[in-house]
Amino acid sequence: MKRILFLLSTVLMTVAMYAQAPGKVRLPKLISDKMVLQRDVELDIWGWADPGTWVTVRFNGSYYETRTGEDGRWTVTLPPQKAGGPYLMEVNEIAVRDVLVGDVWLCSGQSNQETPIQRLTEMFPEINVANNNMIRHYKVPTQDSKEVLQEEIAGNIKWISGTASEIMSWTALAYFYAQEAYEKTGVPQGMLVSSLGGSEIESWISQEHLKEFPRLILDKEALAAFEEAGRDKGVRKWNRPDWDDSDWAEMQMPGTWRENGLNVRGTVWMRKDFDVPAEMAGRHARLSMGTLVHNDQVYVNGVFVGSTGYEYPPRRYHIPAGVLKEGRNTIAVRLNAPGGNGEFIKDKPYKVIGDAAEIDLTGTWKYKVGMDMAEAMQYADRLRNRKSVGSGLYNGMIYPIRNYKVKGAIWYQGESNAGRSHEYGALMTALITNWRELWNRPDMPFLLVQLPNYMKKYPQPTDSGWARIREAQLQAFKNIPNTALAVTYDVGEWNDIHPLNKKAVAQRLFLGARKIVYNEKVTYSGPVYKDMKIDGNKIVLTFTETGKGLAIKGGKTLKHFAVAGADKKFVWADAVIKGNTVVVSSKDVPNPVAVRYAWADNPDEANLINKEGLLASPFRTDSW
Repeated sequence: MKRILFLLSTVLMTVAMYAQAPGKVRLPKLISDKMVLQRDVELDIWGWADPGTWVTVRFNGSYYETRTGEDGRWTVTLPPQKAGGPYLMEVNEIAVRDVLVGDVWLCSGQSNQETPIQRLTEMFPEINVANNNMIRHYKVPTQDSKEVLQEEIAGNIKWISGTASEIMSWTALAYFYAQEAYEKTGVPQGMLVSSLGGSEIESWISQEHLKEFPRLILDKEALAAFEEAGRDKGVRKWNRPDWDDSDWAEMQMPGTWRENGLNVRGTVWMRKDFDVPAEMAGRHARLSMGTLVHNDQVYVNGVFVGSTGYEYPPRRYHIPAGVLKEGRNTIAVRLNAPGGNGEFIKDKPYKVIGDAAEIDLTGTWKYKVGMDMAEAMQYADRLRNRKSVGSGLYNGMIYPIRNYKVKGAIWYQGESNAGRSHEYGALMTALITNWRELWNRPDMPFLLVQLPNYMKKYPQPTDSGWARIREAQLQAFKNIPNTALAVTYDVGEWNDIHPLNKKAVAQRLFLGARKIVYNEKVTYSGPVYKDMKIDGNKIVLTFTETGKGLAIKGGKTLKHFAVAGADKKFVWADAVIKGNTVVVSSKDVPNPVAVRYAWADNPDEANLINKEGLLASPFRTDSW
């Protein structure tokens, strides 16, 4: 007795304890051990708990309180923090340890953004002995959500440090950029990598910012109507024994829907009342439902008694004791026939079988259509692009992290859009505008990687989808404030779309950051084409970003300039530097009208630089 009383008191104490406990706080996955918080800006710390729960955030000697709203969400805003750490953050009972404050970079794009660092250890053996706890990495798991904005990222990934035990889980470009930035600034670096190999730029842009591209827009009105039409209206309702089916139509079973005048592809609910004698009431019974086309769920007096997923097996179900009652009882069958013409197959047994009696279930059944696929299919034409619309990765991998403050973005993408280069410039502008609005930072810095050299070389000038993507990337740099462009057509590999020299790319990116983010007085760009003037049989080109002057990389002769006349046929040209101009000509083109430079998939021999050693971006003077 004493033991029983002890156990009872323990249970009551436990119940009381839980009854009085406040709702548990849940943090977003990004807010976790080893995270890096952005310095010198107000910081939002957010999460979820039961409505009305008090939440206290303790950090760096101060505490901040709030209470969850009706939606269960809470947010506290921390004042700007100076670089430093490690710190402890406490959120109610949760401890977040080893927190740094520094600069956070959002790294996005496709596979070259997420190239695993283990591929680079032979080229850069120092990776194996990495030992930098002041740089951190977080790789956002893939979540492609074309139809719904997500509030939380997928998976359970954690922040990791730049030490040897964790370095092999880094992405390569993020590592080299973090190392470069930390060495130059002495400030902790957090690399928030949200990228996906093979992804197209439109998948990273919100629907609101893709309106210029109708093929990428999901018809949400049609989708809502489609989903409503595809919803079975009878679920959790029409199986109930007290459901009023007085206005339902009738059919004779066994038989087919079509024999009874019903032409439906989808789900039909069928009900029948039957009388149970006193000797069967409350007792176990068996139910034989013959063979049905195509799949079914069966309920007796609202109690689920069995289901079968396809048409061939005999339906033999058990009715548990206590379900049947004396007098009126109801059986409900949810019959789904996607191909149409559902059926109770003839010459099969349809009956309730008890020890004392059997009840025949053939004859008149009532029915109502729960879902007709024809209603849903009328929206199919408007949803043909459902699998190819944009915004899926934005919805699943960018929108959920919008409250996590960042210093700027590093964008490396374009390979998957090379076949549609004509729209890449507008998409690049849309992406930058979109993300700046999302983070509420009109001047949010963007560091862009121009596509490297790739694929085989050709003996004569040719057009190139990759060159046109590079052109769009250059135009984004020229036209959108607070952007920088890393020109990389000398560090690619002709036979590998994933070149290994990510260290050089990172160094060039950070040179751009030194200019537009840290406001250093540095030359951060190679020569950028400005204008042309025809001078007889020559074309004179002028440039911006010439630094201390134009120069030739690794030789005495400029290479990869091509010239064309009115016939639009380009030939290799002679090019010489005169002051801060380049003069281009060819004996084969007496009346030149256009010039192209480094206009190829693989222009690795192009060698126009400024005296600071930075490559000129590929360009063309025509619009052909």
